[in-house]
Amino acid sequence: MRSKKMEGPSAPAMRRDPYEVLCVSRDSSDQEIKTAYRKLALKYHPDKNANNPEASELFKEVAYSYSILSDPEKRRQYDTAGFEAVEDSMDMEIDLSNLGTVNTMFAALFSKLGVPIKTTISANVLEEALNGTVTVRPLPIGTSVSGKVDKQCAHFFGVTISDEQAESGIVVRVTSTAQSKFKLLYFEHDNNGGYGLALQEDSEKTGKVTSAGMYFLHFQVYRMDSTVNALAIAKDPESAFFKRLEGLQPCEVSEIKAGTHIFAVYGDNFFKTATYTIEALCAKTYEDTTQKLKDIEAQILRKRNELRQFETEYRKALARFQVVTNRYTQEKQLVDELLKQRDSIHATFTVTKPPSSTSNLSNGSSSKLPGEAESPTAEDGNSDGKDKSGKKKWFNLNLMGSDKKLG
Repeated sequence: MRSKKMEGPSAPAMRRDPYEVLCVSRDSSDQEIKTAYRKLALKYHPDKNANNPEASELFKEVAYSYSILSDPEKRRQYDTAGFEAVEDSMDMEIDLSNLGTVNTMFAALFSKLGVPIKTTISANVLEEALNGTVTVRPLPIGTSVSGKVDKQCAHFFGVTISDEQAESGIVVRVTSTAQSKFKLLYFEHDNNGGYGLALQEDSEKTGKVTSAGMYFLHFQVYRMDSTVNALAIAKDPESAFFKRLEGLQPCEVSEIKAGTHIFAVYGDNFFKTATYTIEALCAKTYEDTTQKLKDIEAQILRKRNELRQFETEYRKALARFQVVTNRYTQEKQLVDELLKQRDSIHATFTVTKPPSSTSNLSNGSSSKLPGEAESPTAEDGNSDGKDKSGKKKWFNLNLMGSDKKLG
């Protein structure tokens, strides 16, 4: 599996305008940009141009341009200040062995910074869908289907809904008790009779299963994109908490009309098959749950705005805290040093000079405390002067004890 660094040409002057690369105008809609990218990415996909190095470079350029223009914030930054405004956030690894489309194009790898990069979809799967040559299995509302899909392959399902069901809202979910890695895809009908990819959701681990879902409930539903601000988090781990909710991105499609809609489960693994269960539900029988989802989404959005403001307060408080703690350390060291000097000065107020063992030894004399009796030596006629000195001390102590008793 080949990977190259997703960045523009080394010299800024060599970079082409993303709008020029995708052949769209500056006022193009998100859908127009998406459609242009889809066509060019399929055209230059490395899988289809194995012997054409130039195609891989063009694919890289197309992918780089789309990653800027598909993100509203990056697009705004580029329109305002050019490549310099977005180049820091674009320095990441991109897998060029597969095609990434629509919402995200990065794959489940980890760059040197530890940034998660999402896997891409095989060009063969997308092209077969676009040509309408895939097998579509029926998935009636209120039922589920289980299966195993090979790596980098997809199983397609047709969900037919009535006007009443479309009005109530539809939910399509996929789960895997084997914790397989997969993608849930939604395709729109193409004018040529095929299916073009419109939405994709990567499986996420929740508890003991992996799951992905699409919710067409007539109000704005959000998906969590873990790669958003991932580089910023990698560079500044403390920002992980504040950036966490920034990954909440609005889904492009919030409702679908009556008719047959095409979904697919894609085996998002290079090594093994994915075990899954897909189910289609009508929201009418889940009205309370739907309302709870709407409320909790609103709460999360409010909390995201609150955290943006709180981060500013937190940064200021943290900076102040660091200043105060630095001063605390300095003040503590200063006080300790002053007290040490004070004790040293106090110790100089004494008439008794501290003995110098070095000088006594050099003069050959022994140090004695004032009033201490000299021990008898061998010159007094005692060959074992040291022993008798010891005895005399104990004798004197006994005498003192005896005097007290006699007194």
